[in-house]
Amino acid sequence: MSLSRWDYLVVGHVTQDRLPDGSLTPGGTAAYAARTARALGLRTAVLTSADDSLDLSAVLPDIEVYRIPAPKSTVFENRYTSDGRVQFLHARAAPLTPDAIRGARFILRTAILHLGPVARECDPALTDHIRADFLGLTPQGWMRRWDGAGRVTPGPWEEAEEWIPRADAVVLSEEDIGGDEALAARWAARTRLLALTRGARGCSIYIGERVWHLPAFPAREVDPTGAGDVFAAVFFARLWQGDDPVQAARRANCVAAVSVTRPGLSGTPTPEEVVRCFENHQDTKTQR
Repeated sequence: MSLSRWDYLVVGHVTQDRLPDGSLTPGGTAAYAARTARALGLRTAVLTSADDSLDLSAVLPDIEVYRIPAPKSTVFENRYTSDGRVQFLHARAAPLTPDAIRGARFILRTAILHLGPVARECDPALTDHIRADFLGLTPQGWMRRWDGAGRVTPGPWEEAEEWIPRADAVVLSEEDIGGDEALAARWAARTRLLALTRGARGCSIYIGERVWHLPAFPAREVDPTGAGDVFAAVFFARLWQGDDPVQAARRANCVAAVSVTRPGLSGTPTPEEVVRCFENHQDTKTQR
């Protein structure tokens, strides 16, 4: 990675997601968010860990990548049932810690820092070593536990009370918090801005004790994987670029709706789709 200041730096594992036929396809918050940030026209970089078999240049075209070597890439399997998603973690790459980046020949300086763990791999202390103007958190990976068989279940985010106040914005889903609206409200009171995504029902934006509920844009859903990461990337970027939170969320809702109409990473938006969403986002009405 060259000596540079980035517009958008996302930290997290680029994963290999196991499909029903046993094949693997790349994914993870880092991949979805970085590709979305690039479609927004931002100079984008990724700090990740993966084994050498994962071709990150193909997964993340026109994006700078710093790879921490690992014997295995992180491998997830998502099974969608009538009762929701059942997830398994089959392998995990190296943790992303201050020690892992110490001595690297690059300067981690960025406008937006997005910590996007998927398997508890991101040490929040990285924020003390990466200079950023805006800190965005998608904490789902800190809220996951897994058993000996790899089955993933929700767990507490022990560091929440320490790290949420440091963030400029936090994005999480109803699934992440097990539908605990009181928890979302409590965390929202501790941070500047919190967005709770609700899938096909849109999202809620918490600013202190005030809440705005924004409906989703209509879409023919093919694959919902990564939609929350796409939302977060647009939301963080537009906040940094000067949108008010409701306007940023409307735009993020629109781009996220585009993302569910195609499978996997092919759902990440094109620059043209971003432009269309931004031109039409005023069509959505805010509900208080």
